[in-house]
Amino acid sequence: MPKSEPFERYTERYEGWFDTHEAAYQSEVEALQRLVAQPGFGIEVGVGSARFAVPLGMQVGLDPAGDMLVRARERGIDVVKGVAESLPFRNRTFDTALIVTTICFVDDIPQTLAEAQRVLRPDGSLVIGYIDKDSPVGQIYQEKKSENPFYHEAVFVSTDELVDTLDAAGFSEFEFVQTIYHWPDDIDEPEPVDKGYGDGSFVGIKATM
Repeated sequence: MPKSEPFERYTERYEGWFDTHEAAYQSEVEALQRLVAQPGFGIEVGVGSARFAVPLGMQVGLDPAGDMLVRARERGIDVVKGVAESLPFRNRTFDTALIVTTICFVDDIPQTLAEAQRVLRPDGSLVIGYIDKDSPVGQIYQEKKSENPFYHEAVFVSTDELVDTLDAAGFSEFEFVQTIYHWPDDIDEPEPVDKGYGDGSFVGIKATM
């Protein structure tokens, strides 16, 4: 079952995080923009309220949370209700599939990646943004899971774990970026965006076949 109930109940709190942590949010957007320079026809899986879909040029957004889809539609995204493990689209539909902060909420990561691979065109790209389980912020999120309605049931993953699963799903080429070097509450200006992973808590992966 999708872990969407908190996002239905606490929609305003979700939206408020981006307003309160504008610098951290912009850091994440900038990192992902480096991986999505030419998005073509794109979908964000787990679009939420389209805080990432819009600046990253996605046209379609899928999410199981209806209240989030209302916000995404208001931001100009063509929305579809559904889950990542069963995308209601034909094979080879999209140039870009985007998954941001959603990978820790899906029930089946291998199936989610297999579905993304299926709906991508042969020269398409999957871009995933997430908090690395092994990073400082990731460790704090895990320690405080019980206090956060959104992360209460989240299952965080490390970059190495995710790369192994991407490889098993048929992706063979990877590009990495990283940012967020401090706790988000303490970030007043956008953080640097660097290549690779292992230092920044927010990691972006571009995976191609």
